[in-house]
Amino acid sequence: MQVMIRSKVRPEHVERSLVLLREVYAELEKVRPEGLRYASYQLDDKVTFVAFAEMDGPEVLRPLPAFQRYRAALDDCCDEPPQLTMLDEVGSYGFR
Repeated sequence: MQVMIRSKVRPEHVERSLVLLREVYAELEKVRPEGLRYASYQLDDKVTFVAFAEMDGPEVLRPLPAFQRYRAALDDCCDEPPQLTMLDEVGSYGFR
């Protein structure tokens, strides 16, 4: 399963979102869940975030407390609901 998640947060919530994302990555480093590749990017407008995930299924991230906190905060922080897009890889170079 490969997905892209796009979220646009309100400017006053950017720092909060960054703190919560860093907590997610700190927990991922500790837990090191199998079957997960996850990367987040902040776009140049500073309020749009894009995450790419390759995972065996959504159950890989859901049990992590830091991810639960981040996901719950998105409901308060976002200008619009996060958009989930399923991806079908055509090709890649140096990504794996």
